Amino acid sequence: MIPERLVNAILFAGLIAVPLCALVADEPFTITLVTRAVILAIAAVGLNIALGIGGLVSLGHAVFFGLGGYAMGVLAFHAQTYTPLNLGPLTIAGTKSMPLIWLAATAISAFVAWIIGLLSLRTSGVYFIMITLAFGQMFFYFAISWSTYGGEDGLSIYVRNGFPGLNTLIPIQFFGLSFIILSVVLFLNARLQASPFGLALNAARQVPARVETVGLNPMRLKLVAFVVSGAITGLAGALFADLNRFVSPTMFSWQLSGELIVLIIIGGVGRLFGPVIGACLFVTLEHWLGGLTDFWHVFLGLILLAIVLFARGGIMGLLTGKEGTHV
Repeated sequence: MIPERLVNAILFAGLIAVPLCALVADEPFTITLVTRAVILAIAAVGLNIALGIGGLVSLGHAVFFGLGGYAMGVLAFHAQTYTPLNLGPLTIAGTKSMPLIWLAATAISAFVAWIIGLLSLRTSGVYFIMITLAFGQMFFYFAISWSTYGGEDGLSIYVRNGFPGLNTLIPIQFFGLSFIILSVVLFLNARLQASPFGLALNAARQVPARVETVGLNPMRLKLVAFVVSGAITGLAGALFADLNRFVSPTMFSWQLSGELIVLIIIGGVGRLFGPVIGACLFVTLEHWLGGLTDFWHVFLGLILLAIVLFARGGIMGLLTGKEGTHV
């Protein structure tokens, strides 16, 4: 079997090598595909904090992905139309600065995750899944009825937002930004897993009663993980919207929440680079098989079925011979 660190290093190097080769071959679309995979990996890494470490199966994580996307869309829309955003007594100017948009996306997503977490974590199991799904549907239908920002048709942003010193319209530069963010998120995830908080959260997932006996609150641990998870997923949503220069209510859909879970299961639940493997495979199948048939999800379903039945540790487990987290 291959050591997990070696697999991680190979995958990390591959994410750099493929866009660079595409740059030399003058294939910007390939760079965009890899960027899409990187952004979906960021969202899945965020969910993996709640799912893989905390054992929280959320079917509403698209809420935070969509909030990040709409934070970008709304701020950029008001910037390109030169109109302020009026929130009652508060007036906010639009912006096309990526750092400011990322800050807004993560802050809004973290706050909403805190509210949803406070309510949802009073339950567990299938009830937690259904409550998070209900929140996702609430935001989905709200976005459809939000006619100011396109409603069901979504909202287009004509020029990609800017980052100091870079031309984000150049695919390789936007990929570089996304890749750096993925690297930072992976580093933070690794540190979190190895920290006392991560160990306590893992214990709260397995034996919450014992965690309580040592004076820790399992619900509070899971709430913090849920908020961190939501913030990271919201940041990924802002990047995804900027990549496409478009936001729509589908960013809140329960299908997207399900896809993020599928990415984690395919790669390996609780594994650091599991979501990255899942995202790369998903985008590859979407591109190559999607060009052959509209029913390419059938092949994805077969892969997922095989992993659930024969490889509980996902692809990372097959390569390393170690099972992942059982949720």
